[in-house]
Amino acid sequence: MALQIAYFHVANDVPDAASPDAAVVIDVLRATTTIAWALHNGAEAVQTFSDLDALRAAAAAWPEGSRLLVGERGGQKLDGFDLGNSPVAVVPELVQGKRLFMSTTNGTRSLQRVRDVSRVFTAALPNRQAVAERLLQEPLERLWIVGSGWEGAYSLEDSFAAGALASLLIAQGGQVANDELEAALALWQRWQADPEACLRTASHGQRLIGLGDHDADFRCCAGLDQLRVVPTQVEPGVLRAVPFTH
Repeated sequence: MALQIAYFHVANDVPDAASPDAAVVIDVLRATTTIAWALHNGAEAVQTFSDLDALRAAAAAWPEGSRLLVGERGGQKLDGFDLGNSPVAVVPELVQGKRLFMSTTNGTRSLQRVRDVSRVFTAALPNRQAVAERLLQEPLERLWIVGSGWEGAYSLEDSFAAGALASLLIAQGGQVANDELEAALALWQRWQADPEACLRTASHGQRLIGLGDHDADFRCCAGLDQLRVVPTQVEPGVLRAVPFTH
């Protein structure tokens, strides 16, 4: 049976009753890009939380020298946290061997929503190819791609990235399972030659521009197929790196 691929714009759109064989969470600006780069740069794991109190409690139980608190609300770093949600900040000298305890406005909510699915991965533009290859290795019949949006609303950049990922899967025989994915594929066709333009056009891109100089983040988040790491949920909420070399 051909792989059936459905896209959901935000966590609240995900159906309650059904469950897929795998789910891929996308938050281009910037959580899943930050996760991919952190694991690529040697983080032991990224543990995600939608609730800040739960994050602080879990982090407090972890050795102080082996943890980093990573988080933002409204695009800005949380008070008392080590890092905000920037993929260019998770450099090897900071994250090597450490567990990142992470909470963001949108992306970690989507991860929470699908955490009980048997296979959960995260994707961004930099690791699109690697994630597609991993999915094509699995005996999957139903795949959900879940965007993160902005506070429960649609986001252009997540749909664009969903189309970017799905285009590779469809080229290998995957089938479109809902209208949302058809629209995402159209966005990919529209902006594939200039991903950064899509990210800057998006309302959240405009929000980041309004907060200050995020040029480095835009370049990083738009960098297509640069990483071979596949963030994979190994226990609920905990993502580790799975590299692919072929």
